[in-house]
Parts: sequence; structure tokens; C-alpha cells
Amino acid sequence: MPTPGTDALSPPAGVAPVRSGASPGLRLTALAAGFVMATLDVTVVNVAGPAVQEDLHASLSELTWIVDGYVLVFGSLLLLGGGLANRLGAKKVYLWGMAVFFVASLGCALAPDAASLVVARLVQGVGAALFMPSSLSLLVLSFPGKRERTRMLGLWSAIVATSAGLGPSVGGLLVGAFGWRSIFLLNLPVGIAGILLTVRFVTATEVRPVRLAVPGHVLWIAALAALSFALIEGPRLGWAAGALLVSYAVLAVSGGALVARERRATHPVMPWSLFRRAGFSGANLVGFLFNFGLYGGMFMFALYLQRSRGDGPLRAGLEMLPMTVCIPMANLVYARVSARFSNGALLTLCLLVAGAASASMSEVSASTPYWVVALGVGVANLGAGIVSPGMTAALVDSAGPENANVAGSVLNANRQIGTLVGVAVMSVVLAAVPDWDRGPGVCFLLVGVAYIAAAACAWQLITRSERREAATV
Repeated sequence: MPTPGTDALSPPAGVAPVRSGASPGLRLTALAAGFVMATLDVTVVNVAGPAVQEDLHASLSELTWIVDGYVLVFGSLLLLGGGLANRLGAKKVYLWGMAVFFVASLGCALAPDAASLVVARLVQGVGAALFMPSSLSLLVLSFPGKRERTRMLGLWSAIVATSAGLGPSVGGLLVGAFGWRSIFLLNLPVGIAGILLTVRFVTATEVRPVRLAVPGHVLWIAALAALSFALIEGPRLGWAAGALLVSYAVLAVSGGALVARERRATHPVMPWSLFRRAGFSGANLVGFLFNFGLYGGMFMFALYLQRSRGDGPLRAGLEMLPMTVCIPMANLVYARVSARFSNGALLTLCLLVAGAASASMSEVSASTPYWVVALGVGVANLGAGIVSPGMTAALVDSAGPENANVAGSVLNANRQIGTLVGVAVMSVVLAAVPDWDRGPGVCFLLVGVAYIAAAACAWQLITRSERREAATV
């Protein structure tokens, strides 16, 4: 799930705040529409996976591309989308992204086969990468007063968290009642409302003449695409197949060229100087591992309920509701406890709880009672729900308000890469262990390991950074 802004976000220096006479609620609705669509599309597709497979005769690797293709393009173009928003104007780029996402959603709903659906999902990723950073920028600038901005960012976070929490259940309801194509048609009214409200009530921001690191972004995309191809197609083609050897070579060459370019570039793809700060590096490592576990596990879990336990999409969505609703509930808990505990301590504790709960289900099978699975996943998600706002706050604390927008873009990009790799790795495991009485347990164990590794990063990097800051005050 993309990371919304935090209370520490402030309008960038030199950029005038946007003032509009429109109702704050209408502006918030306009700028939340994109986030809602992007968040729902990550979660509802998981529940629709088995129905898509049966209707389009898709293989497991094709289903993985349907999920990961969107995340691949979204994550790889996110930083470029932020640069375009600065250069061309956030409102213009936001509307472009919404229009592209709208058309691509219609293409997904009308897709005649798996290949067409994959292509439409790739185009959806382009749209999301355009409107996501623009949405954050417009929201921050639309509410120049700190108190109002804090309140609106809190509401925005709640909207996004609720969308993520209800996504699987909404998906199950739609797939069960109207078929899998309806989950993409849902984007159409949301997209139209978002575009019309933005045109009418959101004021354009000033344009900043920034240079775009196009060669670096091309190398970044090539490296991620090669990694994705290797992970997704490896189980089907064989890890030593000719196409896989080509992807390894592309990954090595593009990755090496990117590192060489970034070392000497005046305008790098990433703000590498910020990674020298332990808290910033720790938040990004936590973000990658957290999304690996959360969304990789969600992809696997929806398949487990339908393939192993024999649930239909509606029942699977309803069974996931008590577990996924824990995420927005925990977001609210964070708002109450964050003033009493440091972010490093909260992240460490909650990630350890989520990791232990996930790893405890390593023996799960089709015969495991539902309440046992619901309890394990629910406890893990309670911990995960506190992690998301906690890591964002730790990131902004480390980067400083003046770097908040670029820091948020970097964290979002790393989190999307974590989702990409997590879904692909779960697909590899399920292909290697096709027995549905053993495969999900291995996946749950991997999720637990990812969460525990993230807890170690939080303790070693974020907590250490906070102690160092406290000692210098």
C-alpha cells in the first residue's frame, strides 16, 4: 500500500501554498480518489485471482504478472512521476494519471485473455505512478495551515487504510455477485468523480524547472523488469533457460550501469545522501521487508482460502474481513500511542509480534480450523497496521520536513519493490511446493522471517538514530 503523508510534511521551500475557496472535504475527496483506486487495485485483485485463472485459462505465472505487472511499472516510474509533477505542474500530471488509469481500468474489464489483461495492468501502473506523487504534493499545498493540514492528512491516511482493509471483502463481494471484471469497473465512477472534482476545486501549483534523470530511470526500469521476469518465469521456464540467462545479463548490466551513473550523476535517480542517515536507511529497509511480507502474504492467503480450503470468492472475502480490518484499527491505535513511545521501539515490537504470529502458522493446512488462521493473521495485521504510519514518521523525522516529499517518494518506491518481490517469491514457492497442504505454511514462514528481519533493521538503525539525536539535544 502506498504511504500517505505525515504531520511533518510541509510545503517545499519556495513554493507558494495553494489556496482555494472550495470546501476542504471536496478537495480531500478529489485528491483521495487516486489513492483509493490504487490501493483497491492492489488488494481486490488478490481475491479475484482464482476466478481470473479459470475464466481466462491463465497459468500461475500469468496470474503473478497480472498482480506484479502493475506493481512493477508503478514502483519503477514513481520517482519519475514526482519529477514530472514538479516540472509540468502537479495538477496537470495528476489529471493525466487519473485519465490513464481510467482508460486502463476499462481495458482490464474488457480484456479477452490473460495477455491483454497483463498489458492493461501495466498501463494502470503508468497512471498510478503519475497521480500518486502529484496527489501528495497537491494535498500538502492545498492546506497551508499546519493544524488543518495535519487533520486532512490524518483523514487521508484513514481513507487509504480503510480502502486497504475493506479491499479483499469488496473484491469478494463484487466477484461473487458480478464476476471478476466488476472489480475494474469499480474504478470508473471513482475516476470520473476524482477528475471532475479536481478540475473544479483543486488549484494548479507553481511549476519548478527541475531536470529529469531520464537515463537513470531507464536503467532502473530495465533492472526491475529483468528481476521480475526472472522471478516470475523461472519456475515455468526453468532457472537455466535461455530467456532467464538473458534476464540475468540485463539485470547485471543495467544494475551495474545504474550504480556507475549514480556515483557521478549531478541529478541522480535517488537522493543517496539521505541514505547516509541511519534512520532514513532503516525506514526504507523496513518498508521493503514490510511490503514483502504483507502483500506477498496477502497474495498467497487469498489463493490458500480458495484453492486449499475450497472457498468461493465471496466467502473468501468475508473470511478475510476480520483480519484485514485490523490494519485501519491499528492505524488509529498508533495515533494514540505514538506520543508515548519512540518510533523505533514501536516498530521493533510490532514487527516482532507480526513475525511471530506469521511464523506460528508454518504448519497451516486445509484442515486447520478457520479461527486459528483468523487469529494468527489478525494478530500479525494488528502489528502491521502500526508499522505503516510508524515507518513513515521515522522516515520524515530522519529526512527532515524540507526533504519530506522526496523522502516519501523514495519510501513508496521501495515499498512497491518489496510488494513486487514478495508476490513473485510467493509464486515461486507455490510453484515449487504445489501441495496446498504444505505450500502456504512455507509462505507464512517466509512472511514471518521478513517481518523479524524488518524488526532487526528498526532496532539497529532507527532506534540507534533516535538515541543519537536525543543525546545531541
